Amino acid sequence: MSKTILIVDDNPAIRKILREMLEREAGWKVCGEASNGREGIEKAQQLHPDVVVLDLSMPVMNGLEAARELKQLLPSLPVVMFTNFETHHLKQEILSAGIKVIVSKDDSAKALVSSIQALLKPAS
Repeated sequence: MSKTILIVDDNPAIRKILREMLEREAGWKVCGEASNGREGIEKAQQLHPDVVVLDLSMPVMNGLEAARELKQLLPSLPVVMFTNFETHHLKQEILSAGIKVIVSKDDSAKALVSSIQALLKPAS
């Protein structure tokens, strides 16, 4: 059975690259895409993905606000914050929102894949 991933990023080119990269992984399928945090929350509730890759800086509702709401609505849903912006203060805010994994867009594609793999591993 495939593991499903929801991509939430306002940049269509980034979403396309992420989709292509993630779907190269055996057993992974991108179940949906959203262009802002509000749309991401709605799609997460509809699609019930196994993990969400969430951009921080987006219009309508940013990733931090969306992460807080997602953690209230779907507390067990793993979320990877995927961002260009990472200051110590912002990292603390992201962690306090219940997001345990932050991947910089400057990191290699392998870092994102490894982070998602870790989140999808069954708890032992």
